[in-house]
Amino acid sequence: MIPSAMRGGTMYSQPAARVLVTGIAGFIGFHLARALAARGIAVDGVDNVNGYYDLALKRARLQRLEGVAAFTQLDLTDAEGFRRHMAAYRPDAVIHLAAQAGVRYSLDRPDEYVSANLAGFLSVLEACRHVGTAHLVYASSSSVYGLNAKAPFSEHDGADHPLSLYAATKRANELMAHSYSHLFAIPATALRFFTVYGPWGRPDMAYFKFTKAVFEGRPIDVYNHGAMRRDFTYIDDVVEAIVALIDKPPTEDAGFDAARPDPAGSPAPHRILNIGNEQPVELSRFIDLIGEAAGREVERRLLPMQPGDVPMTYADTRELARLVGFAPRTSIEEGIGRFVAWYREFYEVR
Repeated sequence: MIPSAMRGGTMYSQPAARVLVTGIAGFIGFHLARALAARGIAVDGVDNVNGYYDLALKRARLQRLEGVAAFTQLDLTDAEGFRRHMAAYRPDAVIHLAAQAGVRYSLDRPDEYVSANLAGFLSVLEACRHVGTAHLVYASSSSVYGLNAKAPFSEHDGADHPLSLYAATKRANELMAHSYSHLFAIPATALRFFTVYGPWGRPDMAYFKFTKAVFEGRPIDVYNHGAMRRDFTYIDDVVEAIVALIDKPPTEDAGFDAARPDPAGSPAPHRILNIGNEQPVELSRFIDLIGEAAGREVERRLLPMQPGDVPMTYADTRELARLVGFAPRTSIEEGIGRFVAWYREFYEVR
């Protein structure tokens, strides 16, 4: 249940029956929309359907959402347009997933990140402020941990040394949302995703590129000479966590100590949560599993670390487990098997 909140000056209390999803043509947005609709929740989605990666894949996702969710093509940088859309739909909760993704792309096109991730997010915050939103759930990233070498990564650790502009914009989103939660009492939850993978995934992600290279008989570019570990998190587990959180908006932390502030606490209705698998996998093992699922030999080309990359990600998900009983269920073997099977079918390769 969404607790009592202000909407247009009126207190109300109701379960989230109407949810707006930004970035609905994206990987997580697509899966989330289907999961919400399967639970009888009305889903309204917006997306600018940009050309950052394969438009055919985005359109195929949208095609499969026909009759499942409403869709409007809209760029969030059109602040007035998005506010009008929100005012017309009046969702009980907003799940903000739209963003310019990718670490390496931010080295070439920083302007895209400022526009989509900062101006676009401000548009969302302003709409939530003026329309009245019982819960804003928004995507952050494990990349905000940056230079943090303490493992596992905890929300109680600092996150002020990002290694890429992408990470910096995601950390900025957390700070922007916190200020709006404090000023306008907007309950907001930041989700720090850890390397989400699975069917219908993003072609710019390493696992997708690896699979494509394997089926095409090309060597895989392996950075940092393979000395990388990632907390790969299967899409179904991520969606399960998001759905469980929608009706659990944060409240003020009465025990917050301003003299010794906890990065995970706040006197405002704002929280930060990791969503990960809690089991980092060596990149070499991950690549082996792709080869096994594809039934192909894998050739590796070992390269130095790329700018903006980190050697390891590892999620501490105890806060999420305490709040909604979250426990990832999908093993890396099962998850990779499902992804490779989907890739074969979608791209018609054998």
